[in-house]
Amino acid sequence: MFVQKKKGDSDDRPNIFFIITDQQRFDTIAALGFPHVDTPHLDRLVREGISFTQCHVTAASCAAARASLFKGYYPHTTGILKNADTWRRSWIERLNDSGYYCANIGKMHTWPYQTELGFHERFVVENKDRYLEGRYYFDEWDRALRFRGLVKQQREFYRQREDYRQALGAFDWELPEETHPDFFVGDMATWWLDTKPKMRPLFLQIGFPGPHPPYDPVPRYAQPYLDRELPLLPVTDQELEDQPPALKELRRHNYEIDHDSVVLDLNPTPQQRHRQRAYYLANVTMIDQKVGEILDALERNDYLEDSIVIFTSDHGDCLTDHGHSQKWTMYEQITRVPLIIWSPGLVGESSRFGQPRQIESLIQQMDLGPTVLDWAGIPVPKDWEARSLSPALSDREDYSGRDFVYCEQARDGVLTGCEFMTMVRNKTHKLVHFLDEPHGQLFDLVADPNEVDNLWASPSAADVKEQLLAELREWRIRSGLHTKDWSSEWR
Repeated sequence: MFVQKKKGDSDDRPNIFFIITDQQRFDTIAALGFPHVDTPHLDRLVREGISFTQCHVTAASCAAARASLFKGYYPHTTGILKNADTWRRSWIERLNDSGYYCANIGKMHTWPYQTELGFHERFVVENKDRYLEGRYYFDEWDRALRFRGLVKQQREFYRQREDYRQALGAFDWELPEETHPDFFVGDMATWWLDTKPKMRPLFLQIGFPGPHPPYDPVPRYAQPYLDRELPLLPVTDQELEDQPPALKELRRHNYEIDHDSVVLDLNPTPQQRHRQRAYYLANVTMIDQKVGEILDALERNDYLEDSIVIFTSDHGDCLTDHGHSQKWTMYEQITRVPLIIWSPGLVGESSRFGQPRQIESLIQQMDLGPTVLDWAGIPVPKDWEARSLSPALSDREDYSGRDFVYCEQARDGVLTGCEFMTMVRNKTHKLVHFLDEPHGQLFDLVADPNEVDNLWASPSAADVKEQLLAELREWRIRSGLHTKDWSSEWR
């Protein structure tokens, strides 16, 4: 643990740069075993840093997942269960109080969007296509476009296209390249680093809006993906038939209503699916380029030696795998996300974090919260449900991670077919429970890693099903007891 200095002492705690994308799947970084993706700068972070290959979010939508990450509690504890639920507090306030200068550039998805959250300054850039909340809110990106006399690409304009219902949310970015929201956020981050005097210690959160839809890359980034073969998970009639009623309703809903400029085709062609995947991955490559430029800015401004960089995402995207659009399900494509921790001054043979490596243990993404507080020398609240990753980062070979990870999602304007959905997963099996419903999902992740064979009603899996249902019950009871002193004022 880094030691917090007293006021007036020289503060040598590390600078922390927290980069988070929106809706980026785990299988989008070449160096993690997915060579069809062009991510040279993220590959560098993987090669030189520490990657957690089984990092799972705690919620299947943006705000609930982010609130959990920046609070240290599960969504059912925070009460922030879906987008548009109010959240104003975070552990960033603890960094601020301890002497860190805290800044945000890009997306955080607080509500209201502009709440301080512990930051000294914020440059808010939110979803590209806002309807549920903040539809008429002008963020930094909106203002920059307006200053140039431009109007952003959005749902009303896409709806006028003849191919709108077939495009699966994939559209060319037709405005000047530098006005693309991911380029805008990346450029603003490098501008901030180049123009502000060096601050120590610094916590800088950089939130990219992509690859969240619309999938809208600059065409020159999409073309290489359009020209190559991309992996697409086959979807069968049997798999769709075996899905619980709530997920069948979700498919119908996303066919009838165009969330984030995406219309789900219930039976898309391979060509439609390939094009959507190409545009999504092109968005990832655009973000990768800006990550590289941010790393260059850190180097030229003398931040690297005493800094830690975190890269992750708030959840993934089905991209028509399993017959589904976007999030709101508990498949690996949603719950499992990239997590890389990189630090030139702290990763290496004789360093604090040890050798670069990949860690396969199960963790919850919210475990980053107490880890950051450890680095800052700040005591971690005893009732937090997040657990520090410091033991893993100390190069201990016996680090086993969590026995189970969990994910939650409440009924919202999109997931209309159930009241509450909960996932529990261990190293070999995953169970998805729907409140007050007899239906559910159970997958053997060893025999069926693609999660296509639902064993919920299988007699051969009855024992595993009961074990995981029992764990779900015990987890909620433990959680309620452990967090009994949680105060809603921290919401």
